[in-house]
Amino acid sequence: MAGEPATGSEKRPRPKRKPVAERKPVGKQPRTKREREERFAEIERILEETYPNPQCALHHRNPWELLVATILSAQCTDERVNMVTPELFAKYPTVRALAEANVEEVAQVIRSTGFFNNKAKNIVGAARRILDAFGGEVPRTMEELLTVPGAARKTANVVLGSGYGIASGVVVDTHVQRVARRLAFTSEVDPVKIERDLMAIVPQDHWINFSHELILHGRALCFARKPNCPACPLDALCFAADKTSAEVAVEKKAAKPARKGR
Repeated sequence: MAGEPATGSEKRPRPKRKPVAERKPVGKQPRTKREREERFAEIERILEETYPNPQCALHHRNPWELLVATILSAQCTDERVNMVTPELFAKYPTVRALAEANVEEVAQVIRSTGFFNNKAKNIVGAARRILDAFGGEVPRTMEELLTVPGAARKTANVVLGSGYGIASGVVVDTHVQRVARRLAFTSEVDPVKIERDLMAIVPQDHWINFSHELILHGRALCFARKPNCPACPLDALCFAADKTSAEVAVEKKAAKPARKGR
């Protein structure tokens, strides 16, 4: 009843946990520039060994198909996109075919990817732009790709990196954002700023593979809700506030102040 004091048998409400972004990192972290460089080099070595020869998960036969698949992958899994694109490219096998397509009909083919009306407008618009401005060939520069409907910087990096082998930047999707922040490569939340931080520490000749490695790591072990830290080869080098390893549990418990006796 409102206004009455709580009895001794009632449970006290648990204090709310701070969001992960507000929690302090755990473990001993590198202090000097040399220590940070050595740590990154070790992380990079482990990632290369764990995920050798990483590839883009979106099925494609050429840069055009990769561009379309990447546009469709927004707010959608790669698996779902790979289920949709075979029918899409069978019905519209060329850039011109999709440029001349009815947007409503295209939307029905890609319906299961979500946001299908907007995506249909983008891929048909992309086909028309590439046909009119670039002679039907997907452009090979960031500046030109950013003029194509549906192609923001992440999409352009995917196409240039996995389609042409051009290291124009680092692909930053949700997996890369999460893993990069947990590994303390960046404290930013904006993808453009995260990419800037990664480009500053990752050698350019590894930009393409590095993003693939982080994506694969995010899918395999570094999950959003509960990362599988005990099975992670980077566990000893990671200081994320939401780690789940036994060592972190012990450390957090030891860090709690002892309760005073009544």
